[in-house]
Amino acid sequence: MKKTLVILLGFFMMVCLNACSKNADEQADKQKRIISIATVQPEDHPISVGLRAMKSYMKEQLGDAVDVKIYYNGIMGGNSEALELLQMGTLNLVATSGSNLESFDNTYKIFGLPYLFKDEKSFRKCMNNDEFKNQIYNCTSNKGIRGVAWFANGVNNIYASKPIYTPDDIKGLKLRIQSSEANVKLAQGFGAAAVVMAYGEVYTALQNHVIDAAMNPEMALISMKHGEVAKYYTRTEHQIFTDMLVGNAEFLDSLSDKEKTVLDESFEIATRVECEEWDKQINECIAEAENMGVQFIDVDKAPFEKLQTKVREELLAATPSLQPLYDKVQEIQKEE
Repeated sequence: MKKTLVILLGFFMMVCLNACSKNADEQADKQKRIISIATVQPEDHPISVGLRAMKSYMKEQLGDAVDVKIYYNGIMGGNSEALELLQMGTLNLVATSGSNLESFDNTYKIFGLPYLFKDEKSFRKCMNNDEFKNQIYNCTSNKGIRGVAWFANGVNNIYASKPIYTPDDIKGLKLRIQSSEANVKLAQGFGAAAVVMAYGEVYTALQNHVIDAAMNPEMALISMKHGEVAKYYTRTEHQIFTDMLVGNAEFLDSLSDKEKTVLDESFEIATRVECEEWDKQINECIAEAENMGVQFIDVDKAPFEKLQTKVREELLAATPSLQPLYDKVQEIQKEE
């Protein structure tokens, strides 16, 4: 009987210890900050590389106080779905293109203006200017979303099945564009026929001459194999877009002083690492495309830009709130 009591007492103590341990684990989990991040990009994309660098810094500085989860490949849905989850607070951070944020605020339409920036160096200079950058970051605050980091997304150039040396070479071409007022006007400004088409359909359309040309950064030549069916890539540099990392405003406001400092530093790291990785991958794409037989053509951009002056003025007139931002960009680009 005594032996049985000892066994029962031991079993009871074990149950109590397990329960206490479980409660302690649950309490620790409650105290741990869970940070969820979503992107539609694959794990090897420059944005994903930047997000991992950001995660590593957070873990290095905050240790077990945070658990950072990155969801790649659109596993949390496409850009629109992920932004909805961000507004709801289900996600804390989302990497998305600036164009996807135009529906939240017209400020993001600034990046669709043709020849807004002189070149990619000027674009990065503007995005590193705190006054300009913060106007972009804060424009969606009233929708519960704030920008926290920006990412290089390349320069839009025109590639085609025939060489383009002057604006006259674009006239009459069927040019694939993404659906937007700015892109339609841009194509028309060049004298081309605008053809709205999904990105995944471009290869076949070029191959079958449904379209004559498209406009994307160099990465499309390799990642989408467009270099197999369009052998001439002309550096018109007519648009430079940005991708953004945006955060749920309530989540950002809930951070402690230490967490805010660490996360702000990690956002800067994400931008720096992503830009470095973008440059590296673009150079690799160019080399691979040249081996594929793609000819890269440098042109005098002035006559191309001249054709887009009226387009830019019309777009600014249609959205007057963009004018101060446009003026700020010109001011920054003039600075030494």
